[in-house]
Amino acid sequence: MVVRPQWEWRFDGADGAVLDRPVSPVFTTQYDAEQWLGEHWRTLAAQGVQSVGLLHEGAQATPTLTLPLI
Repeated sequence: MVVRPQWEWRFDGADGAVLDRPVSPVFTTQYDAEQWLGEHWRTLAAQGVQSVGLLHEGAQATPTLTLPLI
């Protein structure tokens, strides 16, 4: 059995609280996760996401990023 690493985004609202919606897809590589964010950040911002953090198997792997205002 091959265990693949899991990467997913944490989405924070304007008050800094973690949002329960939208839900991040789970990725097998950091590259795929970052590419997905590059393609979807406008939609996320429109849904109230102000900042994001990339999690690797549940632990934050990158600094928190603030999404640009749209």
